[in-house]
Amino acid sequence: MQDDKVIAYASRQLKDHEQNYPTHDLELAAVVHALKVWRHYLIGNKCEVYTDHKSLKYIFTQPDLNLRQRRWLELIKDFDMSIQYHPGKANVVAYALSEKSIWQGVDPKE
Repeated sequence: MQDDKVIAYASRQLKDHEQNYPTHDLELAAVVHALKVWRHYLIGNKCEVYTDHKSLKYIFTQPDLNLRQRRWLELIKDFDMSIQYHPGKANVVAYALSEKSIWQGVDPKE
């Protein structure tokens, strides 16, 4: 966000093997994807990541991580960023976008 306005969105479909990931891994994968997409804008600048998944806020202090999570954390450490918890019900924009994706391709006449 810049001046309280969203300046870009990014999304992608899950790969077959990613569909079996637990929720907290999917949330972390989304953060990693966003960092990779906008790396050229974010390197050297402070950024904040807002998530409705509270456990992501504590990912840096977890003693037991699997190899995938460790690899992702190493990538995240390249950035000057913080993760902020923002309740899902209060995040109207993200909720509206997720609802749009649910109904996309559905013919209302059926």
